[in-house]
Amino acid sequence: MKKVLFLAFFICLSCCGFSQVVDTWNIFAKTKFEPKFDEKLGEYLFYPKFPDDVKKLEGRQITLEGFYVPFAPEGDDYIIISKYPMSQCFFCGGGGPESVAEVNFATDPGSFKVDDLITVRGKLKLNSDDLDHINFILTEAVLVGE
Repeated sequence: MKKVLFLAFFICLSCCGFSQVVDTWNIFAKTKFEPKFDEKLGEYLFYPKFPDDVKKLEGRQITLEGFYVPFAPEGDDYIIISKYPMSQCFFCGGGGPESVAEVNFATDPGSFKVDDLITVRGKLKLNSDDLDHINFILTEAVLVGE
């Protein structure tokens, strides 16, 4: 009986206790930004230099938990989430561009309120030069835990 209990305990620990949760926001934070002159705009802009840790995630399914911030242009088919609530996010507070992600849903997720904490899963696309979009984009995304 003790062996059965020990085995059940070990299996439980293996499944739950040793599972590794990846903090994708911290991986994104390794991205450095370099100034580059933009001919069209006639000014310097900061462009991302993605490290290998981030590049390894491109094209893979990732999960992000973040706060909804209403900064996607109305009528567009994506939303923006932030590692931080709106008062601290990239657009309003002290967060950097590595702390926000664009989320393109596979199906309509419904509506969100400012600072709703949501978890999404989608395929990561890195964006280094399209100024109409954020550097980190989740495509084919779905809500997790809904």
